[in-house]
Amino acid sequence: MNFSDLGLDSTIVKQCESLGFVEPTPIQREAIPRILNGTDIIGCAETGTGKTAAFLLPVIQRMATTPRPGTRLLVIAPTRELAIQIEANYQSLSTSKRLRSVILVGGTSIVRQLDGLKRSPAVVIATPGRLLDHMERRSIDLTGVETLVLDEADRMLDMGFWPDIRRVLDKLPAKRQTLLFSATFSKAIEDIARSTMRKPELIEVSRRGRPAAKVEQLAYPVARESKIALLLHLLERESHSKVLVFTRTRRDAERLSHILSAREHQVNRIHADRTQSQRESALRGFKEGRHRVLVATDIASRGIDVDSISQVINYDVPEAPEDYVHRIGRTGRAGNSGKAITLVTPIEELSMNAIERLTGKSIERILLPDFGGTSFASHSSGGSYASFNRRRGGRRSFR
Repeated sequence: MNFSDLGLDSTIVKQCESLGFVEPTPIQREAIPRILNGTDIIGCAETGTGKTAAFLLPVIQRMATTPRPGTRLLVIAPTRELAIQIEANYQSLSTSKRLRSVILVGGTSIVRQLDGLKRSPAVVIATPGRLLDHMERRSIDLTGVETLVLDEADRMLDMGFWPDIRRVLDKLPAKRQTLLFSATFSKAIEDIARSTMRKPELIEVSRRGRPAAKVEQLAYPVARESKIALLLHLLERESHSKVLVFTRTRRDAERLSHILSAREHQVNRIHADRTQSQRESALRGFKEGRHRVLVATDIASRGIDVDSISQVINYDVPEAPEDYVHRIGRTGRAGNSGKAITLVTPIEELSMNAIERLTGKSIERILLPDFGGTSFASHSSGGSYASFNRRRGGRRSFR
């Protein structure tokens, strides 16, 4: 199957081919024809499977074939990084200069955004907070919106954005198409989606909570005081091209970045305390290979779209199991293979169990005694990792 089989016209098909997109992904095969028909969609698929193109391509075609003034597509994303990624994808996929776009995110010049809105953009891509700022200023007209896209809706719920989304929904035309996409869904998200959409069709091309199939997942039990030493060991043992390290807090991201820099690793960091220009510079340096290691908090886990991330290391186990799926989804994208390593202290083992329940996958524990892989077992209420692994049917390994 190719993109023309999905109902896309020759201009868009040629643009896809020029970008190297020849065969549509499963989510694109399922979503594009339905979106062209005007159906409301709840799309659930693994990260890195082309969800953004799945909603952009049919909407671009519809806007190009039935031109009219005003904002017609509104895309809401939870983070600046994801919004910037979507806007970049739109620029590469759209062939019409008439279909202008504007991105509305915090941390950037609102004056420039106001100038963009005065040009009557067809497409607005925004984070909830900055979108509400413009609504309160009455600098944006949403009365002509035909299609609303809520991307990573579960993350917006987790981040407390849903009251803001409700305020936006109240200002949109009742007669519109609503598309909700995410890699994972909770029942709460589905209930909210169904209450705000018109007979939505669920497209679920993979089981919920399932990480990318080509990502090798490993966990290293480690004493808390040995975490940094183990991280340095893993980074220095193998010469991966790009490594993404996730921490739970901004403070740890800063601390790790300075430690790695002192050990002569090419490193930068992304977290909420960094300015937008600093975050963009760090991501650009990582993409271009000037930084081999990027340290990030979960706020960035769904906005990092970088080719050839060979390895994701979870320095901390995420509190929410769904965040684990999004973190490791930064590697093994677009059919490539990748590796995800999680450093697990005894107190974090319960969180790992929750991750395994969500993903339906038993994650192999790799015991390295030099880093406390066995010596701290007495501090864990569950006994030693060796005995724990045997009870789970796993295998004990030394590497």
